[in-house]
Amino acid sequence: MCNRFFDYDDGDFAMSISDSMAMDSDGDLMMRMGDHMAMDMDTGDIHMISSWADDDEE
Repeated sequence: MCNRFFDYDDGDFAMSISDSMAMDSDGDLMMRMGDHMAMDMDTGDIHMISSWADDDEE
């Protein structure tokens, strides 16, 4: 389950904590919107990310 990805908008790395949620290196929660998009739960901003693979792909 520990998929790591890069947030191009913030320049942070993030790690998935479930199929649809992740936490970045600043401690902000991110919600998966697609394989290459996530929403910052604090601001509501959409972020472009490197890749958020499905758990069944691993």
